[in-house]
Amino acid sequence: MTTPQKSRLGPLSYLIFSSRWLQLPLYLGLIVAQAIYVVQFVRELWHLVDATLFGHFDASATAESAETTIMLTVLGLIDVVMISNLLVMVIVGGYETFVSRLKLEGHPDQPEWLSHVNATVLKVKLAMAIIGISSIHLLATFIKAASLDAQTIKWQVLLHLAFVVSALALAFIDRIMQPGEKAAAH
Repeated sequence: MTTPQKSRLGPLSYLIFSSRWLQLPLYLGLIVAQAIYVVQFVRELWHLVDATLFGHFDASATAESAETTIMLTVLGLIDVVMISNLLVMVIVGGYETFVSRLKLEGHPDQPEWLSHVNATVLKVKLAMAIIGISSIHLLATFIKAASLDAQTIKWQVLLHLAFVVSALALAFIDRIMQPGEKAAAH
């Protein structure tokens, strides 16, 4: 039985190809950032539990403002989860795409999307996650609309629409660049 021979790279090719490992500290740093988001989530969740169960709201809080505070805190928790999901996509998908294979084939916890990830798919997924995060912020803005100026609200809506248009453009470009693969997948 013969084993496939590894092609020998020249020194410059080897250096260039090996430079992908310089991204490893970046992905490790994102893991640390995700741990910080977990701490932030637990802190916000504790404030929510404390305020709800023990009534530790501002002394001037009405029932309506307490409900608004709870709603905004829950939206903040959802925001943290969505940012954490975005970090997972960047860490796992980026490492798998640009650095090295994780060899997760057949692992029961392998994310479904990882089996067909490439740079374009990753960009579209990231754009969709950013739209979700932006939607949460926009909803929080609308809840607090009475206390915000119209300029702030207008710019947040325009920024959100820019994210949506960008994501649609990325998805459209992906579709026109690989029409055969997309048709076979559906």
